[in-house]
Amino acid sequence: MSISHELRPSDSPYVETITHGWTLSNGSSMRPAESNWHMVFVKEHGRTHSLVVGPLTSVGVASWGVGAEILWVKFKLGVFMPHLPVRGLLDLEQNLPEAAGKSFWLKSAATEIPDFENADTFISKLARDEILVFDPVVDALLNDQLPSVPARTMRHHFLRATGMTQSRIRQMKQAQQAKALLQQGVSILDTVHEVGYFDQPHLTRAFKQFIGHTPAQILRSSQPE
Repeated sequence: MSISHELRPSDSPYVETITHGWTLSNGSSMRPAESNWHMVFVKEHGRTHSLVVGPLTSVGVASWGVGAEILWVKFKLGVFMPHLPVRGLLDLEQNLPEAAGKSFWLKSAATEIPDFENADTFISKLARDEILVFDPVVDALLNDQLPSVPARTMRHHFLRATGMTQSRIRQMKQAQQAKALLQQGVSILDTVHEVGYFDQPHLTRAFKQFIGHTPAQILRSSQPE
């Protein structure tokens, strides 16, 4: 394994997970589509690079070099930074400028780089300063609730907070649900029926776009050797 990592949930209502990892060798792999955006801090060669990584709308290849220590903060859908619109970050990484000491610039202020232990405190400060905000309309829509606002307003809220349409995110989550079933050993045809695809080719097309492996490959990887 060329990456070692530990993952934990967060106490913050803004964050889905916090991951701390190390790259043990050079490597690359297929990475799936990702509807959430991240803040990522990469320490290598004595310097730390701070990045905002936008949602990834389709599969791609992730590559890394040896000897890096990485902190990933994965934000919940509906959380965004108004000064960095998510729609402008789709499929992109944006470097945040370095400041003096162990800091970086965020919205014209020097901000201390977090670590795995104090990441929740870091996020709480960003929320207090309203650098991070949460849109309850998006949360309601994702939980199949219908806010009492016009459909056009709902679409605006969703695009502003996530950078994508609700339909696109549902397609991505549907593929992730199907992958989880296959990893549990559920057959391909039963997965098609359970998740709501039209047929097996429909499932395969979704996996090609969002997962990066075929359903058969996922199913085989779940079988004991």
